[in-house]
Formats: sequence, C-alpha cells, structure tokens
Amino acid sequence: MSSRFSSPCVISRRSLTGGLLAVALVWPVRAAEREGLQQVILGFTGGARPRPGRVTLDIPSLVENGNTVPVTIAVESPMSEADHVRGIALFNEKNPQPHVVTARFGPRSGRARLATRIRLATSQTLVAVAEMSDGTYWSDSAEVIVTLAACVEF
Repeated sequence: MSSRFSSPCVISRRSLTGGLLAVALVWPVRAAEREGLQQVILGFTGGARPRPGRVTLDIPSLVENGNTVPVTIAVESPMSEADHVRGIALFNEKNPQPHVVTARFGPRSGRARLATRIRLATSQTLVAVAEMSDGTYWSDSAEVIVTLAACVEF
C-alpha cells in the first residue's frame, strides 16, 4: 500500500539554513518597530512634537480582516496661500513598515483629505500627522482591533 504521506519527513540542512536566512533578511525592516512609533513620527516632524487637534483620523475600531482596512484622514484648514496643509502622513506601530503613507498638498489642493486602504498585521495604534504651512504639526490617533491579520508571512 503506497501513499504519498507514508515516507518520513526529511528536512535538509540547506532548507533549514535558507529559512533562517530569510528570517535574518526581514530583521532590519522590523528595527523601526523596536525604535518605537514615537521615534518614527519625530523623524518625520524633524523632532517637533505634534499637537492633538485639527486632524481627523477615520478608521473602523474593529476590523474583521486586516487585508483591506479603509482609512480617511481630513485636516481642518482653509487651504489658502497663508494657511494650508503641506502634507499628511500615516503611521502604525506594529506593521513591518511603520510609515504607511505620505501625501503632499498645497494651497491649490482645495481640501486636505486623504482616503485609502491599508493592510494591518495585528491590532495596533495608528497615528495621522499633518504638516502645516506655518511649520506646526497636528495629529490624531486611533486604536484598531484586527481579528484576522494581514502582512504576516508563514
């Protein structure tokens, strides 16, 4: 009686070390996670601490599937030459890449609003930061619970 499952499982040294090499190559990407979410945000702002307010981060607090999570970020601004949003950035604390997206704006953009979909590896905090034309930074944050993760490799 022959079966394709009857032979013993054999793992070669080469396949094992290849797997370890793959884990080692992912390690530098995860270094930013160890650095901490706040450090990544301070890198974006040039060391300035964002103030809460003016930014609205709209994301579901409970996400069934982390593969396509809708996110909308809006910033209160007249979008005039004197007072406008220069950029909006989105950060997360547990994905392999903590700096998710940056969108640039100018006074002719009409309104400062960004809508997209992202992948989330697990439940975590997200932070949206807006850079204003006067050099100030404003932010909003949200906690998201993910029941089925994305961005994970098996």
